[in-house]
Amino acid sequence: MSRTGCCYDNAVMERFFWSLKHEWTNRQMFADREAARWSVFPYIETFYNPHHLYQTLGYRSPDQFEAVHAPAIAA
Repeated sequence: MSRTGCCYDNAVMERFFWSLKHEWTNRQMFADREAARWSVFPYIETFYNPHHLYQTLGYRSPDQFEAVHAPAIAA
């Protein structure tokens, strides 16, 4: 990475954290840091991965990509 905040180096992570802040944590108040940590896992597993499309995966969600490619890898 060339420098802090360079969107071309870490665009994927910047997009993820933007989504996390605007789609999840802005809607909730947490009692402490531990409560926030326990809230992030369900967000990723039940909302973000099944719904967000990725260009690098051929505009499919990670769940869709794995459903197509997991049988081929296992064989």
